[in-house]
Amino acid sequence: MILLHLLLIAYIVVALAYWLVVIHALLRTARAMPLLSDLTPPEPRRWPALSVIVAACNEADHLEAAVRTLLLEDYPDLQIILVDDRSTDATGEILDRLAAQDNRTKVLHVTDLPDGWLGKVHALSRGLEASRGDYVLFTDADVHFAPGALRKAVAWCEDRGLDHLAAFPTLWPATVLVDATISVFIRQFMLATRPWKVADPESKAFIGVGAFNLVRRAAFEATEGFEWLRLEVADDAGLGFLMKRSGARCGVVAAFGLVSLHWYRSLGEVARGSEKAYASASGCSLLRTLSLALVSLALEASPILALVPLAFHETRLVGCAGIAVLTAFGVSVLVMARWGRAKVFPALVAPAVMVLGAAVFVRAGLLGWWRGGVLWRGTLYPSAALRAGRRIRLM
Repeated sequence: MILLHLLLIAYIVVALAYWLVVIHALLRTARAMPLLSDLTPPEPRRWPALSVIVAACNEADHLEAAVRTLLLEDYPDLQIILVDDRSTDATGEILDRLAAQDNRTKVLHVTDLPDGWLGKVHALSRGLEASRGDYVLFTDADVHFAPGALRKAVAWCEDRGLDHLAAFPTLWPATVLVDATISVFIRQFMLATRPWKVADPESKAFIGVGAFNLVRRAAFEATEGFEWLRLEVADDAGLGFLMKRSGARCGVVAAFGLVSLHWYRSLGEVARGSEKAYASASGCSLLRTLSLALVSLALEASPILALVPLAFHETRLVGCAGIAVLTAFGVSVLVMARWGRAKVFPALVAPAVMVLGAAVFVRAGLLGWWRGGVLWRGTLYPSAALRAGRRIRLM
């Protein structure tokens, strides 16, 4: 009984420490990360050419509205390259129709995937080869841009001498369960990447965001390029790592209101999108997947679990410690919601639905183990190949 009591106290202490670290990380991020819409960098004397590369695979349902926001941008020297990555739906036809309406736009149809390449990484590489911009923006096919977003971002890079700029987008709400699950991912992503340290050239911290990865071409060409990332499942973060390790000047901003998207619309999309976690987070190890799921569940559900002893009339010390865990969690939710312009309620209920999040992660591991790899964009990539091509370890 005494051992159980000591284990309980240890768990509550670890949980409290976790939430205090989360609060610290969120406060530092909010302080260090500027809001792009509030920035007023001077316009460059000459606007550098900008190429925007969008890689799309079977995204006919959502891409047209997103791409049209790009076509409305008034950036002075803009090239838009739309890459149809082996789509089997109407994606290619939609992209061709959109390109016919704007002479700044070019479509590439990728029909074959070379051995040893992930589909999206290959598509981005093909788009880069066809681009001419002094800056290149890599973005996803469902991302919406507000007028002037591209001008602000490039002007900020020019003013600050940045070689890589990642931008956090607005995530439009879906259902409470989906938003609660996403809030957990964002929280853990902040802890893993330390956004407040990215701009420090002495720090190894890096970040990459699929919605908005802007690079200076000359700096990117000084790296090993996409060839080095050809089998990195976390390709978005991998791009940030590639730039940082080369000595590039990196920055990160919050582009809330200027860059927006629906990340996931349903739990089914969350589950399918999380299948890559088997490779990116756990290194294609089922044991590591299960361990990470258990640890994440224990920490993220701790605001509820730490209060359980109160129901069994545990000591006042244990009860107070449990309330402290719940309070620290609540503070972290308020800080994250205020910074991210997000609703509070989904994040508040996240501990109650964390079992679902852990199940999604375990499902990814079991599928990866059963398949012997990761199924992504219609191609099965063997675990051995993904382990060999893995470049980053965020966890």
